Amino acid sequence: MAQTDDLGPVSRSFISQRLRLNYVDWGNASAPTLVLVHGGRDHARSWDWVARELRHDWHVIAPDLRGHGDSSWSPDGAYQMGYYTYDLAQLIHQQGDASVTIVGHSLGGAISLRYAGLYPDTVRKIVAIEGLGLSPESRAKFDARSPVDRWVDWIEERRGLAMRDARRYPTVDAALQRMKAENAYLTDEQARHLTMHGVSRNEDGTYSWKFDNYVRSHAPTDLTRDEQKALWANISCPTLLAYGRNSWASNPAEDGRAAHFKDARVKLFDDAGHWLHHDQFDAFMAELKGFL
Repeated sequence: MAQTDDLGPVSRSFISQRLRLNYVDWGNASAPTLVLVHGGRDHARSWDWVARELRHDWHVIAPDLRGHGDSSWSPDGAYQMGYYTYDLAQLIHQQGDASVTIVGHSLGGAISLRYAGLYPDTVRKIVAIEGLGLSPESRAKFDARSPVDRWVDWIEERRGLAMRDARRYPTVDAALQRMKAENAYLTDEQARHLTMHGVSRNEDGTYSWKFDNYVRSHAPTDLTRDEQKALWANISCPTLLAYGRNSWASNPAEDGRAAHFKDARVKLFDDAGHWLHHDQFDAFMAELKGFL
């Protein structure tokens, strides 16, 4: 039975690779499962507006990625795509459903697409909001660097993060201003909601973001371009690739990446940046509901 409109989600947890990870469950367990996967340095409650619109037709669940939100931090600071993908596979496996629908943003979109390529028979439909990672041009520059340079830079980056303390804000409002500076499209209501669920209070009374600073570090090696294309090509379900026209991200309809999917459509949203599901919420929801 669907929860009433005045109730929010229930927090639940599951174990993945010895970590206790959090997810929020919006009820309606008898309905088809819809998994909402947030992006880097974000949290599950950033999907609240989307979840409220869909909760009566779907069993909506939204995980906090490891190192994010209310999920545990990796003790060795390891946040590689393989670990993230395993965590998502573990969450879906424990739901016991034959198949699910997934919406992912940025890092969450990349994780979700990887999962859908590995387990194509378990995904009904998938939406990736700016989730294809590096543009072909940026990927070519990355690949052109020697393995020695990539590994040395990674080691130095990790050393820098080890010496970096989480930034402390004297008040929630101070953190809120940082949130608004990161995305000028946000309304005051959106910014406050994202901030309230995105910070925790320190012992000295200040506030810090919940995510582990080590999530900023990207592994020096991952799938090759050909391996990535093969995973995308293995996705068998209808796929929606959503992009903000004013985002820094490259348009996959123009850079050729959309052609690697069996059944993908690219949708551009005007007056929207990287967080288009916040920036143009009504337009995004209309597109999402139509697609689903």
